[in-house]
Amino acid sequence: MSTALLFPGQGSQMPGMLAGLPPHPAVAATLEEASDRLGRRWQELDTEAALAGTEAAQLGLLVAGVAAARALAAEGRHVDAVLGHSVGAFAAAVAAECLDFADALRLVSARGSLMSGLFPSGYGMAAILGLPARRVERLVAESRGAGDLYLSNYNAPRQIVVSGSDAALELLCRLAVQAGARKAERLAVVVPSHCPLLAPVAEALARVARDIPFRAPRLVYASARRARVLGAAEAVAEDLVRNVAEPVRWHDAMELLVERGVNEVLQAPPGRVLADLVGEAHPGMVVRAMEQAWP
Repeated sequence: MSTALLFPGQGSQMPGMLAGLPPHPAVAATLEEASDRLGRRWQELDTEAALAGTEAAQLGLLVAGVAAARALAAEGRHVDAVLGHSVGAFAAAVAAECLDFADALRLVSARGSLMSGLFPSGYGMAAILGLPARRVERLVAESRGAGDLYLSNYNAPRQIVVSGSDAALELLCRLAVQAGARKAERLAVVVPSHCPLLAPVAEALARVARDIPFRAPRLVYASARRARVLGAAEAVAEDLVRNVAEPVRWHDAMELLVERGVNEVLQAPPGRVLADLVGEAHPGMVVRAMEQAWP
């Protein structure tokens, strides 16, 4: 059996997600390391108020993902491939031994700070469920008169996420419902991720990454940005730096892993959004969220 470990992105965060991790020695060690490296207690990342901010949300997701991967490894649970959604790619890179946890914390802290600094308010993301991508593309074109708007996440054939200004997102959601969407709702993300608006963040993050050593992955590292498997250290570094300003091609990346023989999926905490996407696309696959099936 070939197993992939999936790491969720921003929008999956929830208060208490770190405190709720199982009392495993690898988890405790990861939480303490995060506190030491960040210069603040991990509990400060785990509150509702903190998680409303981009930097804390992304750091919390990174810590949760790395803690889960380390617990699996400590229990001898073999993983063949990793795939991260948005900021989840950083936890995937740590799990694949492409970079050290301390360096990932540094990069993600910079990423979150840069994102919130560039768009402190007035922007965000929305999910459109029940319409194909081409239909959503047309609705986005119709809504752009109200402000910036871009397709940003291709999570499933009929689950598309869009990034842009509040006014444009409000118009799009209204048009999507009128067009027959099953749901059109704002996400718990306050910046317009994965679109050209965040190109300055990618450029600044590239400068931070120049001083960080990257290594070739020890596991299969799939990129949700390119929907390809990356084997070189330089390719992983570019993936982590640039994914903030480019669309997430989650469905295509997951299909690639299935074509390569993955037939079991574990989702790292928090939640089970990614596990559910895989389960819907592949009903016969073994799919587990680690929150319900800890090793």
